[in-house]
Amino acid sequence: MDNLFRYVILIPCVLISLPVHEYAHAWMADKLGDPTARNLGRMTLNPLRHIDPIGIICMILLGFGWAKPVPVNSRYFGKPRRDMALVSLAGPVSNLLLALIGTLILRTVQIFASDTVTFVAAQTFFTYFAYLNISLAVFNLIPVPPLDGSRLFFIFLPVKWYFGMMKYERYVQIALYLLLILGAFTNVIGNVAGFLFNCMYLGVDAIFGIFI
Repeated sequence: MDNLFRYVILIPCVLISLPVHEYAHAWMADKLGDPTARNLGRMTLNPLRHIDPIGIICMILLGFGWAKPVPVNSRYFGKPRRDMALVSLAGPVSNLLLALIGTLILRTVQIFASDTVTFVAAQTFFTYFAYLNISLAVFNLIPVPPLDGSRLFFIFLPVKWYFGMMKYERYVQIALYLLLILGAFTNVIGNVAGFLFNCMYLGVDAIFGIFI
């Protein structure tokens, strides 16, 4: 029953969070001059345009997963390395914004909800929603290809090193998946996400304390 309840919560959270993450990449690329994602129909929040079936199954069953990467053509950018970093950063930022929205709703429910069943269900959902999005942001900021953090990290490398490391992206990706299956990042991501969630919750609680 606990697993069933977890899936009931997790599936809608994933179907909201991953499309928003990918849409943010597409939106930023479009704003910086690259129409590729728009032309391919990726400028949408429709989960069917973003969800990778295997990725979402892994997300639900194994605790990590992926969506279809948004295609980006850096030749359209005025400053390719900088703009690629901005496109990459847009995804994790969108997840942090979703986490903030979830935390705001969570705190509102805690203050105003009166029905016990509604309270428990809503509190559980928005707690998980906020924590999941913070976890997605933290995970994607790991500076390892093909994660978003690698584009941010590599912008500080000399051009020769940058393109040299990109040649090995596929092999690094395989190693990353193996480490994820072995749970190498589980505790680190969990601890960082938990800390950030607590900080966000306390910040929202302080704001509510001022106005309510």
